[in-house]
Amino acid sequence: MRAKYGAPPSQFVDLGGGLRVHLRDTGPRDAPVLLLVHGSNASLHTWEPWAERLQTRYRLIRMDLPGHGLTGASPTHDYRPAAYVDVVERIRARLAVDRMVVVGNSMGGGVAWHYALTHPEHVRALVLVDSVGQPEPGGSHDAPLAFRIARIPILRNIAAVITPRSLIADSLPQVFGDPRRVDAAMIDRYWELLRYPGNRVATLDRFALPPDSATPAQLAALKMPVLILWGALDHLIPLSSGEWLHSHIPTSRLIVYPGIGHVPMEEHPDQSAADLDRFVAGLPAG
Repeated sequence: MRAKYGAPPSQFVDLGGGLRVHLRDTGPRDAPVLLLVHGSNASLHTWEPWAERLQTRYRLIRMDLPGHGLTGASPTHDYRPAAYVDVVERIRARLAVDRMVVVGNSMGGGVAWHYALTHPEHVRALVLVDSVGQPEPGGSHDAPLAFRIARIPILRNIAAVITPRSLIADSLPQVFGDPRRVDAAMIDRYWELLRYPGNRVATLDRFALPPDSATPAQLAALKMPVLILWGALDHLIPLSSGEWLHSHIPTSRLIVYPGIGHVPMEEHPDQSAADLDRFVAGLPAG
């Protein structure tokens, strides 16, 4: 699987404590740095459409978070946002990056804004793409099926060893505004990387955690420029959540893509990459 999904420019970086992270670090070394954090059950490959369009002008760092992709399970089995923030900070330090634009999609958006709150000195700007953050109404009975399964021991044990390809084939089209964007190669990638050693159990551990929600006070504390990108047809995290984030982050700008779903960087890469490029070009130097 490493040969298929971890060929150059991939590298595997030892961060200590038994954690070896799959990452890609491309583009000019002296260019502005974009650090890209993928969402739940995704991998660094979700950013490749942007990388193709931006890597001549930016240094692009993207990684498989623990429990995802070719990084595999965390040695500590800790998948809370704080643990992911620690991994991002260790990667930043290892690559000797001082200041960067931190970008996150979905769950990765939560990691991004947590990181910006914890390490603001390293964040030039923040980009949230269909990000978690708005508190969810209701209780556990309203949670998606996969999250409820993760909290029921007997069902959890089954899901840890049985993951049919049809499950991915049925669910992945829901991520896109246009389901025709999903092809066999994409289904195979999500399915095969989910079955990489340790990832299924890590997914269930993560799904059993409480939702990652922001408070208005936390969002108001984000003082750096913030760009919010959102697909109007996102069925996983609706546009109302993007509007809520925008209303509570005074420094934010919201761009909405009609007809686009949860992953604008994959489904609408030309326009979303251009919007990101324009935003970064307008940032103060430093």
